[in-house]
Amino acid sequence: MHLARFPRIFLAHLPTPLERLDRLSKELGGPEIWIKRDDCTGLSTGGNKTRKLEFLMAEAIAQGADTVITQGATQSNHARQTAAFSAKLGLACHILLEDRTGSNDANYNTNGNVLLDHLHGATTSRRAGGVDMAAEMEVLADQLREQGRKPYVIPGGGSNPTGALGYVNCAFELVGQANDRGLVIDHIVTATGSAGTQAGLITGLKAMNAGIPLLGIGVRAPKEKQEENVFALAQRTADKLGCPGVVSRADVVADSTYVGAGYGIPRADTLEAIQMFAQLEGLLLDPVYSGKGAAGLIDLVRKGHFKKGQRIVFLHTGGAAGLFGYDAVFADKRKALEV
Repeated sequence: MHLARFPRIFLAHLPTPLERLDRLSKELGGPEIWIKRDDCTGLSTGGNKTRKLEFLMAEAIAQGADTVITQGATQSNHARQTAAFSAKLGLACHILLEDRTGSNDANYNTNGNVLLDHLHGATTSRRAGGVDMAAEMEVLADQLREQGRKPYVIPGGGSNPTGALGYVNCAFELVGQANDRGLVIDHIVTATGSAGTQAGLITGLKAMNAGIPLLGIGVRAPKEKQEENVFALAQRTADKLGCPGVVSRADVVADSTYVGAGYGIPRADTLEAIQMFAQLEGLLLDPVYSGKGAAGLIDLVRKGHFKKGQRIVFLHTGGAAGLFGYDAVFADKRKALEV
């Protein structure tokens, strides 16, 4: 698969590390757990969106854009990485932030990713939860065009066929790393939300006939809706790559058991997963994506879904900056550690 055919701006720190989590594996007593460190992609603390933005921003530049518009939840990792990428390229960046949690906490609304959005020079405006964010972005784009600007609109999460190319490439990278060290991967697990990461990964895995199953741990939508969203995007991505039909519906698997009360609202097992990764491996997860993904991984290991002797790779989507917007949910745990 020749991805060099597509415009790309090489800013991510790649390849990201592939590491074995010895203490977590021992604690859980099940499979050998590895982690693909896509929290290490660079650009404003890194994260999975940087891979997507290499292709999306190249398309924006090719189209002569001077302004980027995107959207996400208040503590959006995608918004922060888009703001950073825009700063690096000298583009204006406007971000629409959707209130998906209804939180009135000052840190949630102004700290963490929101603070970094503004430090990178992006302007933000807020929208109520549940509004049509794609339509809202188009309204803003039309206003900017009337002012003589040339906006490029990026969907939430950077999740379209262009953005998904970043995770087709990640699939190639991960399998290459495994091949180079003789690592047989039995399963890959990652958080899945706007669908681009899972869709790109499964398209890449299937295109190279890797034979590695992929499980997405949903963070927002019910299982059937999440799988349909991923499958639809995987089909469009495969068409873009010139290998239509390479992904079947059965290849797309999501588990939405760990969503809880809703997007951006961590469950008790989310907080436990964050604490376990931090205290056993020195790794920081976020309360929205990687924390819920890790909670699913931990629970499935405990239930025997992943068995001793298997090798499981958890793809870390980043997002630790968001922790600073969620300090209130860790208050009880913090008090217990004070001496």
